[in-house]
Amino acid sequence: TPQWFVYMDKDLGDGTTLRSRALKAIDDTRFVPAAGQNRIRAMIEERPDWVLSRQRAWGVPIAVFADEDGNVLKDEAVNQRITEAFEKEGADAWFADGAKERFLGNHDASKWHQVMDILDVWFDSGSTHVFTLEDRPDLKWPADVYLEGSDQHRGWFHSSLLESCGTRGRAPYEAVITHGFTMDEEGRKMSKSLGNTVVPQDVIKQSGADILRLWVVTTDYWEDQRLGKNVLQTNIDAYRKLRNTIRWMLGTLAHDDGKDVPVETMPELERLMLHRLSELDEVVRQGYDAFEFKRITRALLDFMVVELSAFYFDIRKDALYCDGPSSLRRRAAVQVVRHLFECLVKWLAPMLPFTTEEAWLDRHPEAVSVHLDQFPEIPQNWRNEALAEKWRKVRQVRRVVTGALEIARAEKLIGSSL
Repeated sequence: TPQWFVYMDKDLGDGTTLRSRALKAIDDTRFVPAAGQNRIRAMIEERPDWVLSRQRAWGVPIAVFADEDGNVLKDEAVNQRITEAFEKEGADAWFADGAKERFLGNHDASKWHQVMDILDVWFDSGSTHVFTLEDRPDLKWPADVYLEGSDQHRGWFHSSLLESCGTRGRAPYEAVITHGFTMDEEGRKMSKSLGNTVVPQDVIKQSGADILRLWVVTTDYWEDQRLGKNVLQTNIDAYRKLRNTIRWMLGTLAHDDGKDVPVETMPELERLMLHRLSELDEVVRQGYDAFEFKRITRALLDFMVVELSAFYFDIRKDALYCDGPSSLRRRAAVQVVRHLFECLVKWLAPMLPFTTEEAWLDRHPEAVSVHLDQFPEIPQNWRNEALAEKWRKVRQVRRVVTGALEIARAEKLIGSSL
């Protein structure tokens, strides 16, 4: 059967070939995880010419006319008629009765043969960057990120790369992120016959979309990930702790007059918390830049549960509830809770959009959305390594003391640890 090809090694008129362009584009693209780069490179290095035509009864037609020798009719007026018909009637206009005469116009219909093959579907997939990114004023070409499963190095990533290198001279993406597949809790493939499927809509209906998102951002998504009842319950528990921490902060901030205390006059505990925020700022920014969402969620969840709920808030509750509104300790504590709230809610916003939006608008009813805000800029003077080192020791001692208190409480020597 005569076929239509895209040649991999034919000179494109500028000394390059499609293969050489594609290999250069791979070098210029960021792959996450990095192993994806070698995978697609090996495929491009080895691949034969791209057969574009398929002899099937359905699909997007290769809308060209050719003579007996396979030379394509190049006439802008003909192309224009085909384009207009496709826009009004869809691709089936090519197969309609009388299409050949309609499109050819003044050309001799006996000399030209209408190609009835359809395009390889991978050419369709490889063209998506054009009619999404280039046609919309709110988007840019090339894409920041293409995200798909690990099977797409031979699929969508691959066809998009070739199509774009041929027509635009470069890849249609700056970065390619590959994720694994979702298995059940035993690591088996999900299937209806096994009855081990987890339907996202069911999870969302029962627990909310942010639970599903929390599961996604706490997984090693580069590998295959597991999902089931127990995994979801772990995320529900973590989410509840996180939500309660945000709620406690909102309650405290109901008494915030918005006035600031200079950092240098704050008690040590407040300065320690500001130092921790400056450390977390680095973790969060690096994590997002590397698409390592697990690193961010792990750091923020540990901070909120271990350092805030069980340590800082536990210690400062007395001052917040009992000190006079004008006391330095109470004012400094409210100010630090404000900074904690602003940083944590903004940092979590890309991953937990609904929860953070709810919290943000509760605190700032006049705001449009937390998602229109940038990450906070952390002042230099929040950093204090010497203080952090001192409090590392204090907390080690505290661990021993709280352990001893538990024994004393078990022996009924004391009541509450206060």
